[in-house]
Amino acid sequence: MTTDKSTSHVLFDNGTHKCVAFSNFVKGEGIQANQFLIIDHGRAAVLDPGGDLTYVPLTMELNKYTRLSNLDYVMASHQDPDIITSMPRWLVYTEAKVVASKLWARFLPHLNSSFMSDRMKGGWLERLIELPDGGDVIPLGQSKIVAVPAHFLHSVGNFQFYDPVSKILFSGDLGASMVEDAETEITDFAAHISKMKGFHQRYMGSNRVLRLWVNMVRTMDIDMIVPQHGAPFKGKAVIEQFLDWLEQLECGIDLMDEHLFSCPEYE
Repeated sequence: MTTDKSTSHVLFDNGTHKCVAFSNFVKGEGIQANQFLIIDHGRAAVLDPGGDLTYVPLTMELNKYTRLSNLDYVMASHQDPDIITSMPRWLVYTEAKVVASKLWARFLPHLNSSFMSDRMKGGWLERLIELPDGGDVIPLGQSKIVAVPAHFLHSVGNFQFYDPVSKILFSGDLGASMVEDAETEITDFAAHISKMKGFHQRYMGSNRVLRLWVNMVRTMDIDMIVPQHGAPFKGKAVIEQFLDWLEQLECGIDLMDEHLFSCPEYE
């Protein structure tokens, strides 16, 4: 869990382009989660906004940086509850389009509720942007957001969002960690491994997929990797340490064996 230090902090600001992280909205038993805002020349996008636990405090905090009427997109890295279950509220109270993998496009209607149906006229699927497996480039203001493929890390239809202006990669669950303060940058990578190893071994698909991802990321100009849970990786040195670690990590199906696939005794 995070402390109560703050509700938001600016990751990047050059006057016309701003990236903001929100890290302290989840209380009680819910797992800590980060939400993000990107603004370019007045137009805005929210990344991985979460569910009912975060919707009200997030929208209140967003009003400190922009109006909801300036929101063009709500972008989901994957389909988990802590990512996009607040979708009906965003569709009702804003004009934003929802950006998500094409694999989840026909599952998202399960988030539809009488709440949304009673308040929306017409088909909301017109406001859904389905990402192809190869990713896409989404215009925002005078800039763009790049949807980067990250399939099976950890979802079968999984994307990360790269901001070329700030050079930040919003990495979803890849790089997630359990820390006391999600705003504190990682300075001792070796000590940080214990805070993310178990999660990555279980939730990431396989080392083969990790290596494919690492090879792709090494071709990109990235100054910061910011996951949906836990602390950011800032600077080329710590990012390279992170990539080196992932490149060697056995995870997911690499660790499966017959002991896990044993039917429990029931007689």
